[in-house]
Amino acid sequence: MKTRKFFKGVLLGMALLMAVSAFAANKGSLQLMDPVTVNGKQLAAGEYSLQWDGSGNNVQLSVLRGKKVVATTPARLINLEQSPNNGAAIIKNSADGSRSLAEIRFGGKKYALAIASDSPQSEPSNSTK
Repeated sequence: MKTRKFFKGVLLGMALLMAVSAFAANKGSLQLMDPVTVNGKQLAAGEYSLQWDGSGNNVQLSVLRGKKVVATTPARLINLEQSPNNGAAIIKNSADGSRSLAEIRFGGKKYALAIASDSPQSEPSNSTK
């Protein structure tokens, strides 16, 4: 009887640990050095938190400043061959001079978030944590 309770406890603990690990993988941070647009919302330079939800590669990305959601947009999780040493925000420069967020790479992670883009021309800039 004690063995059964022990294994139930271990199983419950492992399930909780896996749930926390999966939840932690759906968070990140972003530091913008210049203002950019995300899904029509202008984001000022500064620190932001990121959270995304969804199953598979298609997710809904929320950009938060403090506890307030300041922008949401569809995004796609993409696998990277190598994990970058530092995070980066890939910014798309439009012909009209506007700048929009196209991709977010996370330092030490083998995945990135790609945001829908109209133009293939983009340049790496800024950093994420």
